[in-house]
Amino acid sequence: MRIGFDSKRLFNNFTGLGNYSRSLVKNLHEYYPENKYHLYTPKFKNRSETSYFLDNSSFQTYDAKVAFKSFWRSYSIIQQLKKDEIDLYHGLSNEIPFSLKKSNIQSVVTIHDLIFKVLPETYSQINRKIYDFKFRNSCLSANRVIAISESTKNDIVRFYNIDPEKIEVIYQSCNPIFYKKTEKEESIEILNQHKIPSEYLLFVGSIEERKNLNLIIEAYQKLKEEFRIPLVVIGRDKGYRKNILKLVEEYKLGKKVIWISNLNDNDELRVIYQKAMMLIYPSFYEGFGLPVAEALISKTPVITSNVSSLPEAGGPNSYYVDPNNPEELAHGITQVLINTELRETMIDRGYQYACKQFSPDQVTKQLVDCYGRVLNSAGSK
Repeated sequence: MRIGFDSKRLFNNFTGLGNYSRSLVKNLHEYYPENKYHLYTPKFKNRSETSYFLDNSSFQTYDAKVAFKSFWRSYSIIQQLKKDEIDLYHGLSNEIPFSLKKSNIQSVVTIHDLIFKVLPETYSQINRKIYDFKFRNSCLSANRVIAISESTKNDIVRFYNIDPEKIEVIYQSCNPIFYKKTEKEESIEILNQHKIPSEYLLFVGSIEERKNLNLIIEAYQKLKEEFRIPLVVIGRDKGYRKNILKLVEEYKLGKKVIWISNLNDNDELRVIYQKAMMLIYPSFYEGFGLPVAEALISKTPVITSNVSSLPEAGGPNSYYVDPNNPEELAHGITQVLINTELRETMIDRGYQYACKQFSPDQVTKQLVDCYGRVLNSAGSK
């Protein structure tokens, strides 16, 4: 197969959508090297995360040398796809070119979430309209839609009335680095570097209202003093941190919260996951909830919300709470800290679940099978 990818996020985004794109394409190359992989991007950043693709002759990278790059990505890219004889084009981040369907090039699009539909107040009106236009077109035009969770699939059906049979759920895989066991000397060095104590709770995610970090702070002041171990918060501020700081000050918890806003090293993140007493992730809505899966792979217990895709990411042995109930979260934190049997069950069965559901080889096979069905269906017409 000659497969083309919308690689804008792969080369320019270094969080969620970029991580998804890089992991997916890298896994395809590792497990199915016989295919030809073409990466199309309006521009690229040459960084450690992208060097694997830029320095590898197995990937054909095309960056647009045009003035109107957004127009190229949405429309005129078709000419290059035809020139490269692409069999199938995969829109990795919610969109495909508008005229792709007319070109007879088969297509797949990954829809990560419809947050702008579910929580419209978290987006500006203009962004909601742009996203709605692009996402709707992609779902209608693509030969196959990949949803990264059953929850996202349900949202696609609900908001765009897409036939459920057209949508395939393929989970996001975890970076293999999180399977690597941390050595004692390594953990001491990294925890000391970030001034993290030996016992701590962990939150990983951007600092925005939807992620619901404030629930953890509210639950904290309901804990008995002996259970108020430090909370490590890893994530970039999206304008909401000031609200959290006010709450921290109100409850006099300033010394209990350790902020890490510029962590770009997955090796360091792996260590911090593995040494944490638990991950707490009380988000109101997620398309998938990658930190939950990463924590499970790291053999760390997870407390998360009982809404959207999070029960899929966490599996049957994570601890679920109402994201509006701080008392419930405080009770969960206490139980995971004091109940050794519960904790060990969460660790062992959580790891088994994550290995089964999110392993790179399994997820990649599901993806290649999806590609095959799309091409076979086209060939039979």
